[in-house]
Amino acid sequence: MLPSQDFSGYKTPFYAYDLELLRQTLDAITACVPANACVHYALKANASPVILSEIASKGFGADCVSGGEIKIAMAAGFDPSKIAFAGVGKTDEEILLGLEAEIGVFNVESREELEVIAGLAAGCGKVAPVALRVNPNIDAHTHHYITTGLAENKFGIGMDQLPELARYAAKSPSVDLIGLHFHIGSQILDMKPYAVLCQRINALQEILKSEGISLQSINVGGGLGIDYEQPDLHPVPDFTDYFRTITDNIVLDPGQTLHFELGRSVVAQCGSLITRVVYVKHGVEKKFVIVDAGMTELIRPALYGAHHLIQNLSAHTADSLIDTYDVVGPVCESSDVFATAISLPAVSRGDILAIRSAGAYGEVMASGYNCRTLNPSVYY
Repeated sequence: MLPSQDFSGYKTPFYAYDLELLRQTLDAITACVPANACVHYALKANASPVILSEIASKGFGADCVSGGEIKIAMAAGFDPSKIAFAGVGKTDEEILLGLEAEIGVFNVESREELEVIAGLAAGCGKVAPVALRVNPNIDAHTHHYITTGLAENKFGIGMDQLPELARYAAKSPSVDLIGLHFHIGSQILDMKPYAVLCQRINALQEILKSEGISLQSINVGGGLGIDYEQPDLHPVPDFTDYFRTITDNIVLDPGQTLHFELGRSVVAQCGSLITRVVYVKHGVEKKFVIVDAGMTELIRPALYGAHHLIQNLSAHTADSLIDTYDVVGPVCESSDVFATAISLPAVSRGDILAIRSAGAYGEVMASGYNCRTLNPSVYY
């Protein structure tokens, strides 16, 4: 929800997290997740130890894409047996870390990777649990940078390659083929691509069964989107519709488990980037609100052209004069822009602004460009 506490005494910029909203979101997921399913939280969305501790306490698994994330997940209390390790470029060191920790599954993206995992597992006397990530060639109708399921993307193996690779994995003594893994993109609001995904999964399962290959689990990925336009109207995503779409369309064998990887939809709405107005600059045709946060703190608008609702927390009256501004940061890049031509209650130097829905892919992607530093987060 809109931050209600007074942030004027804090050094800006910083991230503020509404832990009560996070707990409500976790409870909403728990209430409607299928009985035969496990939700793995995607650490790439937000790796704050405080956030991770809250999520781990609910019994969620973890979706990790690096050795560093595996270490942080375990330190936060996630059960290693519920850790799924994904990513197209796992190093030998990271694979060995996963083997030593006895994580739940390696989501394998190529034959080359599978051969390396098999060799490393054999070398240390272990059997690696693996799921084959299949690229289902489905357009999730989202930004091209966060679409992951098209044939042109770098992720996964082609559907026509699956039978041969599955046969190879099934015969390997140092890997245990336990499932299939899919992920079609992020910030998905239309449920139709998920229905199509389930149909592809059903067909692929039939092909593998004709080869005599049965699987323990199916991982459908994540990607559920949130409402960036009106976060206070929809603080908790519609998880019921999301899970229902999957369960209504997928055909599971007896005893098979279903796995989900949710990131953005878990944490995005509970986080805001809090920033202070440094100057209000009157240009030739525009007014610029120059704030002390920049693309170094929140890169999504510069990287994706992403929209975040911006609110002036210092505007205390409903009848404040409304004006039009570009909200920009101090970084020496023309792309360091949070919003253009937006309406805000009249802004003055020193006002506190909240850039909303920033709990996912915000703090975790912050950088030190221009030798800038991010101040400690606030949890309330």
